[in-house]
Amino acid sequence: MWDLLGQKFKSRFLLGTSGYPSPEILKKSVLDSEVEIVTMSLRRSGAMSEGTAFWEILKELPVHFLPNTAGCHSVKEAVTTAHMAREVFNTNWIKLEIIGDDYNLQPDPFALVEGTKILLEEGFEVFPYMTDDLVLAEKLVGLGVRILMPWASPIGSGKGLINEYALKTLRNRFPDLNLIIDAGIGKPSHAVQAMELGYDGVLLNSAVALATDPIQMAIAFKHAVQAGKNAYNAGMMQSRNLA
Repeated sequence: MWDLLGQKFKSRFLLGTSGYPSPEILKKSVLDSEVEIVTMSLRRSGAMSEGTAFWEILKELPVHFLPNTAGCHSVKEAVTTAHMAREVFNTNWIKLEIIGDDYNLQPDPFALVEGTKILLEEGFEVFPYMTDDLVLAEKLVGLGVRILMPWASPIGSGKGLINEYALKTLRNRFPDLNLIIDAGIGKPSHAVQAMELGYDGVLLNSAVALATDPIQMAIAFKHAVQAGKNAYNAGMMQSRNLA
């Protein structure tokens, strides 16, 4: 079992909810992969309109909602969205995204620190979407966050872990903190690799939503995340130069 902020989860695979061919395929992807945490954006999904088929289907799922501030470009915008999300989803969890560059959707580190400070003071549990920068991580931990969510590579790129050294450094620097890879995962082998580094979970969206068969891909990621965690727990052999 995974203890995340005092709640117990069996699955370490977190799934986004945008870009699926249909709400029904999204629902079956979540159910068949046994995902227990899904993330969604008020700004992109129109979740405030509770009459939509999308929102009605999501409400039926046996999952914990992790609302996010995707699409926000300023602290004010993100904080306002977080307050709206807390009312809609009845949770103090918020995945804080504040975009600093539209070319690769890289998060703004300065705004992220400012926004995190405000939301923590207002009683939120902040899941900060960040780059793999160690100094930024230290600033956020110093504010009191209990989770870090570094990217593997830019959102939607599917490039996988482009800076394994930086991700290893974060894991070594914060051995007791929940670390979740967020963004850039393109295929199940990337998820295995992330979990083999000792990460606690993997959050992705496009790799499932844009697959030819999203449902089967979601199932593949379920097994990949678990396989990577099992391998890390088992203690992998070290590579050697000699036979």
